[in-house]
Amino acid sequence: MEYIRITRENLEKEHICCAISSSRDVQVASKKAWLADRLEEGLVFLKSTERGKCFIEYIPAEYAWNPVVAEGWMFINCLWVSGSLKGHGYSNDLLGACVIDSREKGKKGLCILSTAKKRPFLADPGYLAYKGFAVCDEADNGIQLWCLPLAESVEKPCFRECARHPHVDAEGYVLYYTNQCPFNGKYVPLVERTAREHGIPFRAVHLKSGEEARNAPTPVTSYALFYNGRYLTHEQMNDHRFLKLAAQVSP
Repeated sequence: MEYIRITRENLEKEHICCAISSSRDVQVASKKAWLADRLEEGLVFLKSTERGKCFIEYIPAEYAWNPVVAEGWMFINCLWVSGSLKGHGYSNDLLGACVIDSREKGKKGLCILSTAKKRPFLADPGYLAYKGFAVCDEADNGIQLWCLPLAESVEKPCFRECARHPHVDAEGYVLYYTNQCPFNGKYVPLVERTAREHGIPFRAVHLKSGEEARNAPTPVTSYALFYNGRYLTHEQMNDHRFLKLAAQVSP
């Protein structure tokens, strides 16, 4: 398998999304604009030559768009291998490249979000444990911070206090999101319109800076949906899924 590292020079021409084929799609455009700024902060996006089916995205934790205290660590935003590419060792290739790069940069270790049981849009805890990661912190909603130290006797990462007890002081549905996930470019406006058409109280909070994201009331900032202050899910919604969820939690 050949791999390509995304740079400012090749960002526009390279395919970067796991499920969207057109580079002109609003979802891809929003993600590439977000990536362009993060590259200046040390973000690495390493992908296979296959179209968006195999990649790792990581960044120095000081610049991560998540409420973590992890100075000197590397934060993995996403490690993704899909479809027929699974089971061929490509995750090992990508994670191994991240480890080598992090060691060369003098990082204390790697950290990543997961849960006790495998959940969509988060790293597989079984795979993380197999590769030597361990849980170093956990929020009330079950989102865990896992870490892999690359040096001895280093202080382990943890969540910032704002993310330990996910809650918002607001009625109705409140969604926190960023452009880190390309799907938000299409589906957040769709859910906003659907909620408006059905008279469902809904407010989307677009986190537009790393500072805003690092102070968010949720460990997962790419997508975090609350209802009447209570955290519901980190899984992206389309209109049908949102209406189904709304019928269950606010009949």
